Amino acid sequence: MKRSIKKVAVLGSGVMGSRIACHFAGIGVQVLLLDMVAKGAEESTKPAERNKLVNDALQAAIKSNPSPVYSKAVVKRIATGNFDDNMKDIAGCDWIIEVVVERLDIKQLIYTKVEQFRKPGTLVTSNTSGIPIHMMAEGRSDDFKKHFCGSHFFNPPRYLRLLEIIPTPYTDPEIVDFLMQYGDLYLGKTTVLCKDTPAFIANRIGVFSIMSIFHIMDKLGLGIDEIDALTGPIIGRPKSATFRTADVVGIDTLVKVAKGVAGNCPDDEAKNIFTIPAWLDTIVANNWLGDKTGQGFFKKIKSAEGKEIQTLNLSTMEYGPRSKPKFASIEAAKPIDDLKQRIKMLSAATDKAGEFYRAFHFSLFSYISHRIPEISDEVYRVDDAMMAGFGWEIGAFESWDTVGVEATVKAMKSAGYSVAAWVDEMLTAGATSFYKVENGRRMFYDQSSKTYKAIPGGESFLVLNNHRDKLVWKNSACRLYDIGDGVAGLEWSTKMNSIGGEVLEGINKSIGLAEEKFKGLVIANEGANFSAGANVGMIFMLAIEQEYDELDMAIRMFQNTMMRVRYSSVPVVTAPHGLTLGGGCEMNLHADKICAAAETYIGLVELGVGLIPGGGGTKEFVLRAADEMHEDEPETITLKNRFLSIATAKVATSAQEAVEMGILRKGADEIVMNLGRRIAEAKKSVIELADSGYTTPVQRTDIKVLGRSALGALYAGINGMWRGNYATDHDALVARKLAYVMCGGDLSEPTMVSEQYLLDLEREAFLSLCGERKTLERIQSVLKSGRPLRN
Repeated sequence: MKRSIKKVAVLGSGVMGSRIACHFAGIGVQVLLLDMVAKGAEESTKPAERNKLVNDALQAAIKSNPSPVYSKAVVKRIATGNFDDNMKDIAGCDWIIEVVVERLDIKQLIYTKVEQFRKPGTLVTSNTSGIPIHMMAEGRSDDFKKHFCGSHFFNPPRYLRLLEIIPTPYTDPEIVDFLMQYGDLYLGKTTVLCKDTPAFIANRIGVFSIMSIFHIMDKLGLGIDEIDALTGPIIGRPKSATFRTADVVGIDTLVKVAKGVAGNCPDDEAKNIFTIPAWLDTIVANNWLGDKTGQGFFKKIKSAEGKEIQTLNLSTMEYGPRSKPKFASIEAAKPIDDLKQRIKMLSAATDKAGEFYRAFHFSLFSYISHRIPEISDEVYRVDDAMMAGFGWEIGAFESWDTVGVEATVKAMKSAGYSVAAWVDEMLTAGATSFYKVENGRRMFYDQSSKTYKAIPGGESFLVLNNHRDKLVWKNSACRLYDIGDGVAGLEWSTKMNSIGGEVLEGINKSIGLAEEKFKGLVIANEGANFSAGANVGMIFMLAIEQEYDELDMAIRMFQNTMMRVRYSSVPVVTAPHGLTLGGGCEMNLHADKICAAAETYIGLVELGVGLIPGGGGTKEFVLRAADEMHEDEPETITLKNRFLSIATAKVATSAQEAVEMGILRKGADEIVMNLGRRIAEAKKSVIELADSGYTTPVQRTDIKVLGRSALGALYAGINGMWRGNYATDHDALVARKLAYVMCGGDLSEPTMVSEQYLLDLEREAFLSLCGERKTLERIQSVLKSGRPLRN
């Protein structure tokens, strides 16, 4: 049957339930969020009193940081109620998600109520992470069993991309297929099919990894700060590394999962790793459970300098100042941008860090090899789960490929670690890696058939680097690929994907080649962020040396390149994600279409370093403000809103908010829920634009600027902010420069001007600000500390 999800019921409004409700509301679904009648309100007839528990939980979720919603406006899609009065309302829902406490008896009571009111054919899933899914289906009707399975979201559901789908023996395969597709397309998730085994995939491997680190730490005599330095971004793991992650998740939760695996997996060859160290038992006994109790492995205290984070000494069980560990191999690896090269280097290091990495990798690789086919038949599902659920940049099997499977197996065996028989068979047969790329498709080694197979659905997830055998052009920062169907794809790799001369050269060259040989161009990359903006280091160097002619030329090149993006003879589509700031935002503002990941944080932030957007961003906001002006409202209102977005360096916290800010164009640009699909969607858009008869836009000469009539109002507002101490002297100076450009200069009356007129004003203002000492101080602060200076 054709199935659609228009309304979802979420049963349980705790941390997970309320945030799952928010995520569904964020994608446009109506949500019914239910929980128990508030304590003490059992006899009340007032809904507000009876629903206090669920309403308070929802409000707490909405106010939490980071926000669980793409836009505050979506909250109106969530209706609340309680199990006694409103369970009947689930009859109008297409999907019922149970998120109550992890007790089988309570879940069964809820399911009995659900069966009273649920209409046949309605999906029912559980978000449990600790109870076997098949046990929850026992005793239910055949229709319930057929439409029931596990749907394990990770917290916070908006940001962690993993959704584990766990069928029971009774689940209809069509239901599984539907949930896998729905999670991918509409919820933006990496949906991973799991077997009904303890802790499923991500928690089984993730908690093993953490417990293994605990044991290696004790063996090597390392401390908490040292471990977090070794297991964070340097090896492609989140900043929270190991111990900070445990504090965030909850140390009691970690211990519960570890004990659950140890108790429920008697045949696990490494079950001793799940044994809780004595110091961890003490921490739990002390109720030092992490963020939820105010202290765990770390504790925040007030000090003379403000707030200070202290680290727990596991030997004395006392907190003390954090240390900054120094490992020679880590210091040597930091300048290496390529993650795989860093991992290879660190794994071969001869210091204590290298010793740690070898022990950690040997333990992890041994464990994952033995989990195939116990928890998954396919290696890529394990890697997908770890990347999406635990934030690993590359998966465990891919890490094994990185350091060399054959050589590592020999070293593992010499060190006393075993590998599963299928790995030995794979190597004996001449297959030396778990993954390979053929014709732009990523293949995985399938242990059951002993052959390489294409990862299913891979055609929807276009990875530019998989087309490296179809390289068209490159320089030291950029790569241009033929990505098929007459479309070219440009990616670049610089620190924070900043945009300097080589990236600008790459954009110009790519557009030129696309105009000669292709239908159009996709601009995207697979870094952690699309772009943190222009290379301010280069700007600082030129400004400090007073090379103003060079600086003027660099700004002109940036502006001309952005205009080339706008006025090429073939469509140019961008696919931003993550941080898309300053110059990165300007590039998107000039594209024919933007296919943005839902999690795109985009804005013009130049005011933070004492500059104005100088790559066409100011011009573009003026142009859009002019187009948005209406006769029935003062013309200055639209311009003022655009001015404030730049003047406050406002960054959209989602692609949806970027639409509300006018950075993404409603109806013209596209929001792609699944991060991995955005480049494929951008390619489709290029083809659609080209095949529909794309013609080069005509440069605008009809942009209405308001001159003095708006300039006075903006100057008055800036002066008010300065007098109220909301803006420093330099803030006010920069804001006045911005206002001057956005009003088209000191014109006596509203006038029609060209894009080039505004670009010239923009460039002049940018250049003049580069000569300001306080601007240079701000840029220097960002370069040194990553934080702008308020001066």
